[in-house]
Amino acid sequence: MRTARVLWALIMSTVTRAAPDQSWMRQVFEPPFFDTTTPRNVTALQGKTAHLHCKVKRLNNKTVSWIRSRDLHILTTGTDTYANDARFQVARDAARNDWTLMIKFVQASDAGLYECQISTQTPISYPVYLSVIVPESRILGPPEMYVDVGSVLNLTCVVTNSPEPPKYIFWYHGDEVVSYDSGRGDISVETRQSGSQLSSQLVVRRARPSDSGLYSCSPSNAQSVSTRVHVLNGDTPAAMHTSGAVEKRTLMRRVLIWVLAAATFGHLLGP
Repeated sequence: MRTARVLWALIMSTVTRAAPDQSWMRQVFEPPFFDTTTPRNVTALQGKTAHLHCKVKRLNNKTVSWIRSRDLHILTTGTDTYANDARFQVARDAARNDWTLMIKFVQASDAGLYECQISTQTPISYPVYLSVIVPESRILGPPEMYVDVGSVLNLTCVVTNSPEPPKYIFWYHGDEVVSYDSGRGDISVETRQSGSQLSSQLVVRRARPSDSGLYSCSPSNAQSVSTRVHVLNGDTPAAMHTSGAVEKRTLMRRVLIWVLAAATFGHLLGP
């Protein structure tokens, strides 16, 4: 009994001496909480790595998990990853109490709400919304272009909604990359940037009939877009468009004549 009293006195003495600074007690007995200055909205460029931060104070023996809200899939727990998709990883910065969910090669389908969760008796969560910027590309002008033999073919591809310029823009003629040093000496490409908009201009001087076909603009960070080019050798676009219609009308007239002839012949023969 006396021994117990001595032990209790020692404990109380220690607590009393530590009273001016009770931070150690808070660390042990008070629950963990989130640093609410951590951004709740994160924006990433498609193809890059998205970083979703979660700063936790007084974690103690609790664990931190990242959960994708749309399907309640647990992506990470502690430093372990439970997603089949290897693009998802977690990085811990102990000095900053930061648990960062990283999504590599982020895609538009990754956009949405994610939750950083602490394994308290009643779990608490910190929501972070991920937005993904998807650059867009288009070729100026109509979906089909007509140029005369010997004239200049000018195609301009514009990439917009891109905070960073694409690493490259390739032009394709059919399945082949357009060669600017093919020996013709009349093919060139010029690239310009204005703010977040990048344009690539393909110029083919002295167009040939063999230059006809499908042309595609393929940026490194956006979907490819295409246009079809017709190099005319004496024909006109109107003639190309109407030739099929003329043939159809001619066929319809012939069918009508056959129907009328059959009806007349049947009437003359009688029942």
